[in-house]
Amino acid sequence: MPYFDAASAAPLHPVARQALLAALDEGWADPARLYREGRRARLLLDAAREATAEAVGCRPDELVFTPSGTRALHDGIAGALAGRRRVGRHLVVSAVEHSAVLHSAAALETAGGSVTEVAVDRTGRVGPGAFAAALRPDTALAALQTANHEVGTEQPVAEVAEACRTAGVPLLVDAAQSLGWGPVPGGWSLLTASAHKWGGPAGVGLLAVRKGVRFAARGPADEREFGRAPGFPDLPAIVAAAASLRAVRAEAAAEDARLRGLVERLRERVPALVPDVEVVGDPVRRLPHLLTFSCLYVDGETLLHALDREGFSVSSGSSCTSSTLRPSHVLQAMGVLSEGNVRISLPLGTTAEDVEGFLEVLPRVVASVREHLGAPAPAPAPAPAEEPSPADEEELVVDSLGKRCPIPVIELAKVIGDVPVGGLVTVLSDDEAARLDIPAWCEMRSQEYVGEHPAERGVAYRVRRRS
Repeated sequence: MPYFDAASAAPLHPVARQALLAALDEGWADPARLYREGRRARLLLDAAREATAEAVGCRPDELVFTPSGTRALHDGIAGALAGRRRVGRHLVVSAVEHSAVLHSAAALETAGGSVTEVAVDRTGRVGPGAFAAALRPDTALAALQTANHEVGTEQPVAEVAEACRTAGVPLLVDAAQSLGWGPVPGGWSLLTASAHKWGGPAGVGLLAVRKGVRFAARGPADEREFGRAPGFPDLPAIVAAAASLRAVRAEAAAEDARLRGLVERLRERVPALVPDVEVVGDPVRRLPHLLTFSCLYVDGETLLHALDREGFSVSSGSSCTSSTLRPSHVLQAMGVLSEGNVRISLPLGTTAEDVEGFLEVLPRVVASVREHLGAPAPAPAPAPAEEPSPADEEELVVDSLGKRCPIPVIELAKVIGDVPVGGLVTVLSDDEAARLDIPAWCEMRSQEYVGEHPAERGVAYRVRRRS
């Protein structure tokens, strides 16, 4: 069964499995003890730290192991902010950071600090100039991911790091998605990552803090992990994480080229095989194994279940698969379609046959979901826009209150032809996803999104027919 969700958790690498089993026999003792078993465990821990630090590009005494990548982000942000509290309480992040970063930012605001979210372009990439402009004299920390976890777009880390250095602001880099593929651009002050993203075991995160960076660990002091990660370390998992990182790095060049070719195949064929699809993310500056696309008139949860029944495990950033009914903050920041969103992230070893099998079933699955939802037939290429006359401005109101995505967009698509060119359709919706998906539909179908305004219930979204 092809597993296409490595960005969430990569399958355990064979080297990680071997190292884990060996370390269970040799590394069970307390590495802080001086007797034989403790010394043996300490040797394993030191070797794992040195190998991981080499891959990260830091000194071994700058790196600690945490219980997760999320814990590393929370502790890294909190410690850096506390260490620079005399400078100020201002944090700069991109709008597409991992939710763990945004949760830390929200906690800072609740505690009286301030946060600036730097916008991204439609590919999900932050502008170095815009990021530099957000830095202030009271900025205590900036945070930027190396590559986005939902759409794969790589961020300009080197340029942003230089801007932060010039401003005297430490930069925390979230390298969770990219560390297994190669070194992180230099200039960062703090770095975090998570082992299960590169084929190591879950429950191992990394936090690296450069010497000279002011850092005050939160919580009671602990003698382990330089006082930055309290508690008894999961030594077998740490050893397996270090071994697998070295292994995947050794395979990275060959797998990068191979998987990038498979993703290019998907980028080319998915829009050709399935009408009304938007492929999102940067087409060039991206992770080699990750592709995200959104399908008009598709319920994301139904689509994922249907693909699962066909034997393909994928994930989604669509609000249709979320209990919060809110679209992905990443897709929202990019201003792209969120409904029917599918993220494919290929693990090492994925074959061309796996990809061709996916391409074979996808059109049928999407068509079936659309038919079930009563979606309109695929639209032909839009005709050139006509200039409406004032008399043409008729208005039709569509009541989609209480209906989840993609129903409001489907109902809009069904009635847009009922008004003349220049006429208006107003969609009433209380689904947060409509704020993103209706403008995205307009761009895809060459219609004009006029805007929104509060209604007695929900929000009224206005669309002018242009073709």
